[in-house]
Amino acid sequence: MDTVSVREKIATFQAAYIRCIDSNQLEDWPDFFMPQCQYTVTTADNYRDGLPAGLIWANNRAMLQDRISALRHANIYERHSYRHIVGLPFVKSDQLGSVSAETPFMVARIMHDGVTDLFCTGVYYDDYDITGDVLHLKSRIVVCDSSRIDTLLAVPL
Repeated sequence: MDTVSVREKIATFQAAYIRCIDSNQLEDWPDFFMPQCQYTVTTADNYRDGLPAGLIWANNRAMLQDRISALRHANIYERHSYRHIVGLPFVKSDQLGSVSAETPFMVARIMHDGVTDLFCTGVYYDDYDITGDVLHLKSRIVVCDSSRIDTLLAVPL
């Protein structure tokens, strides 16, 4: 697959992914991942230093589903929503059945009272399975530029 069509497929995937989160359709969010996957949210410092622990860490789709279930039924937090802005994906490697890419992002958080803040900036480091008609994430490492993360990291990035 040529780089342009791969980039377009990833951009389309990213648009659907952020629409899912921003429109609060979180029960659909785990479906963007392979059954065996990696989803980590970490800081740039930890990523650079090779530290594997993250602010969020999951190694399969069931863990992502559990996270959403807890978010909906167990956790108590102030109502809020996100608005993602993503840059163009940069395709790092394109091998048979697999693509690695990085995509910069910004997330604004809108609180129930209307206050809007820049919540997070960073880069998605992704590995995609492209063997089927639909892309799925094998791995998404969300690297936040700041090491200061608000304690209210409830909704996925």
